Order: sequence, then structure tokens, then C-alpha cells
Amino acid sequence: MMDIKIKTFQELTTQELYDLLQLRSEVFVVEQDCVYQDIDGKDQKAIHVIGYKGKNVVAYTRLFKPGYYFEEASIGRVVVKHSERHHQYGYDIMNASIEAVKNYYHTDTIKISAQTYLKRFYNNLEFFEVGEEYLEDGIPHIAMLRN
Repeated sequence: MMDIKIKTFQELTTQELYDLLQLRSEVFVVEQDCVYQDIDGKDQKAIHVIGYKGKNVVAYTRLFKPGYYFEEASIGRVVVKHSERHHQYGYDIMNASIEAVKNYYHTDTIKISAQTYLKRFYNNLEFFEVGEEYLEDGIPHIAMLRN
């Protein structure tokens, strides 16, 4: 079972910030072998959705209000620790994130920039492709929208 906490940047403890940045780096930089600037100056404006198993961060997303990243509200940096993916925590963290967008930003419309190989996962969460595939940091992505 995963425990989910939702916090603003200002509410994060130093340890929580370290742990979520470590997970993002572990997956997006090391596992996906992608050199990019993860610490992009946007975390301060995001709502952070953190999934814990005990004291360990095992899943994470960050949320942005409409007009900040896209015209619509958005969910990004969706990540689940490799060793925990068999629990389907991706669905748990995304469902919590969708609810948090509704609660914090009062909208049901969410746009994401999804890694193309995860289209089916996001389709199952009622996100649908818009536009053409594109490269982001050398990885194929597609914009997806949920209404």
C-alpha cells in the first residue's frame, strides 16, 4: 500500500525534496540514460504529489495551474521507482494527481507531455493524444489531453 502526500514547494521538508529529486534523477537521468536539466526552476511553482512506501518515496508527480506550463492545468515528472512498478503505483499516483488538479485548480482539463511508449497507460486514465509525436530531451513524446 502506498501513502500519498500532497504539498506545495514551501511545505516540503529538505529530506522530502532530496528524496523526490533523487527518484527523478534515478529514473529520468540514470535509467533512461537521458542527460537533461531536471532541476528547472519550476518546482517552486508546482504542487508536489509524493507516494510513500514506509519512509521511502516510490512515486511522484508535479502539478501546474492552467497557464503556467500549458494553457491547461498539467501533470509532469510522473515517475515510479523501478522496483515498485509491479504494484501499479503509476495509476495510484496519477489518480491522486488528477484529483489534486480538481481540488487545487478547479478544472477537469489536464494536458500532459507523455513519453510515447506510455500512451496506453495514459489512455487508461482517459488522456488522449493531440497533435504529432515530437522529441523532448531525445525521447519521443506526445501531447495528451484529458477533459
